[in-house]
Amino acid sequence: MSFSTVMSAAIDGLHVEPVHVEADISNGLPMIHMVGYLSSEVKEASERVKTAIHNSGVQIPAKKIIINLAPATVRKRGASFDFPIALSMLAALGEIPGKKLEGTMVIGELSLDGSLREVPGVLPIVAEARNLGCTRCILPQGNASEGALADGIEVFGAETLGQAVGFLKGETQLPCAERSCGGAGRTCREDEVDFGDIQGQDAVKRAVEVAVAGGHNILLIGPPGSGKSMVARRIPTILPKPSYEESLEITRIYSVLGMVDKENPLMKERPFRSVHHTVTRAALTGGGLIPSPGEISLAHGGVLFLDELAEFKKQVLEVLRQPLEERKIRINRARGGYEFPADFMLVAAMNPCPCGNYPDLSKCSCTPWQIQQYLAHISQPLLDRIDICIETPKVGFADIRQKDAGGASAYIRKRVEAARLVQRERLAGSRARWNALLGVKETERFCRLGREEELLMKQAFAALGLTARTYHKILKVARTIADLDGEADISGAHLKEAIGYRTADKKYWRR
Repeated sequence: MSFSTVMSAAIDGLHVEPVHVEADISNGLPMIHMVGYLSSEVKEASERVKTAIHNSGVQIPAKKIIINLAPATVRKRGASFDFPIALSMLAALGEIPGKKLEGTMVIGELSLDGSLREVPGVLPIVAEARNLGCTRCILPQGNASEGALADGIEVFGAETLGQAVGFLKGETQLPCAERSCGGAGRTCREDEVDFGDIQGQDAVKRAVEVAVAGGHNILLIGPPGSGKSMVARRIPTILPKPSYEESLEITRIYSVLGMVDKENPLMKERPFRSVHHTVTRAALTGGGLIPSPGEISLAHGGVLFLDELAEFKKQVLEVLRQPLEERKIRINRARGGYEFPADFMLVAAMNPCPCGNYPDLSKCSCTPWQIQQYLAHISQPLLDRIDICIETPKVGFADIRQKDAGGASAYIRKRVEAARLVQRERLAGSRARWNALLGVKETERFCRLGREEELLMKQAFAALGLTARTYHKILKVARTIADLDGEADISGAHLKEAIGYRTADKKYWRR
């Protein structure tokens, strides 16, 4: 046989593009020539593959070898094509029966000694292979556990090229990888910190509980040392566990970036991404010549924490507006558009002024102009997309000595999970999974107000100068508060608490 083809795949953003690795061997000047819109690292594969085959005990004859990676319209990057190129060449040489490669997806990087190295993006590639009708995948052993997370397809892990060749020739056996759901369900960070560590700040803890229960965005404003970051970093301890489908969705994103654990690849906890204020727009949203997911997408299904919010560049913060509204990121390039998931809960913390002591004029050393310029980093459209704004006052001595067993993370998490369960049952069949994601029509349906509550909302709308967006956000927050209280209807008390979460931003941003 002088021609063979092997199925492989390329990652383009989060999209998987099938690639056919074709090899043709004929008489002519001895050479290996590769075509198919290749990057420099893929072009270098010819030397890696040739040496790996030689060190695996197979001699390549002095022939003209043409390798084509089709389709030629898709840019091929990375070292994941080494393995399929080697198998395609060996099949064309007659070392492997060509029929054994039918219905088989192959990816992996080769070392010069013939050993296989793991590559990123295995989970989405294996899932796409199943959708394309492939019955099995052969991967580096280090990727086998990750690939096995995809249902409906056999995954085999090989440590060397020689093992894979022996398996395809029927001389040896490779173990079929099994789905691994082991490992700790929560991170060590959650074992080390707890909401019970926080003395006082009952109103802040209540606001955070409401935010997590409904997936609402929240902004904490207060002086230095008031516990804003301390509260925010304990949010992972009360986040409800994701479903298996949600875990797979999160793992796919981290897989593309090579950020999954080899032994326990399935991410069984919601991500918590803490971003420094020096972050660039590309790092936050995703970018590059061929865009890859940024911090916003890495927080998908979990929390994006922005500490010192007013220290971020204004143009960086403004890119949050679209994903907070549409729950996805769209990036356009000359060669096409890319879409990344961005369904996250925004948690932000900031001082009220550069020195942090405003509005205590006895301690604040900032001028009105400095305060105005400082707060101007956060625009009104961005504030409107934040559901809850809460002040975190300084903690007094009596609060430090206070003990509150009911405020421990375990108790709060139970209340949050109970409220989320109510929302899932109510929103069954809807695209929204929790209250923060309700559309306008769904808000009108599930957040109905009585006559007295309607009057209260009318008064608040005029007094606070609310917009249509903030009006609906108050209703959704009130719905979450009612869910936490186990109430079917939104009462005046629920609505007053939700309105109270919109007064802090009006206090500082008087517009």
